[in-house]
Amino acid sequence: MKALRWLPIIVGGVLLAKHFGPEMGCVCERVFEKMPDTFPPKWMYLNITAIREQNDRIIELLEEQAKARG
Repeated sequence: MKALRWLPIIVGGVLLAKHFGPEMGCVCERVFEKMPDTFPPKWMYLNITAIREQNDRIIELLEEQAKARG
């Protein structure tokens, strides 16, 4: 019985998230872009992005070397 009390609240939350979810993503992106580069979450994101790009370049170089050898 207690679960039935929470069911409308959960369903309402899911519907609100579906309706406002895409818009909130755009809002969050704009707020994130306005933050200074020294803001810790943005700094961490930029570092992770740089590491990912560097790893992609390393993998490409290793694949080229593997093709050249054999």
